[in-house]
Amino acid sequence: MPINSFVYEGVTYPELQKEGFASQYIFPFAAKVCKGVGFDIGYSEEKWKFPGAIGVDQNENNKYDADNLPPGDPVDYVFSSHCLEHVSNWVNTLDHWISRLKDGGVLFLYLPDKSQKYWLPWNNKKHNHVLDPKLIKEYLEHKKMKNIFVSGVDFNSSFSVMAEK
Repeated sequence: MPINSFVYEGVTYPELQKEGFASQYIFPFAAKVCKGVGFDIGYSEEKWKFPGAIGVDQNENNKYDADNLPPGDPVDYVFSSHCLEHVSNWVNTLDHWISRLKDGGVLFLYLPDKSQKYWLPWNNKKHNHVLDPKLIKEYLEHKKMKNIFVSGVDFNSSFSVMAEK
């Protein structure tokens, strides 16, 4: 079976990047640390939501979004895939997400890498930020998060970050 691909600005990428549901590539890893009660922020479609998570997505049926999580007790985890680059102020958004975690709770992010040209804000007007592993790690260190792990770039031109409050 051939590997399907597409070309954007002279760079060839695997076709899988155009399918949506990017989180499917990181679910197996996230499932190891995202246990208990938690949020999946920005899942887009019900079938793409992290299993067992409370879904938070900006649409006509949901009064909550990335910057306005449902009220309640602190949660065990916050999972988010390909959402943070869309918010207006990623620092304020992450501050909010971390504030909703229990002590010992897990923040798990899956983010587009700047190596994928289409995902840069000047090419994709839905993206407001260019985030990279070093910047996110520095922010989490500043927030005194523990056990911070940052991956390299995967076949989906994305990287993952996990940290404990």
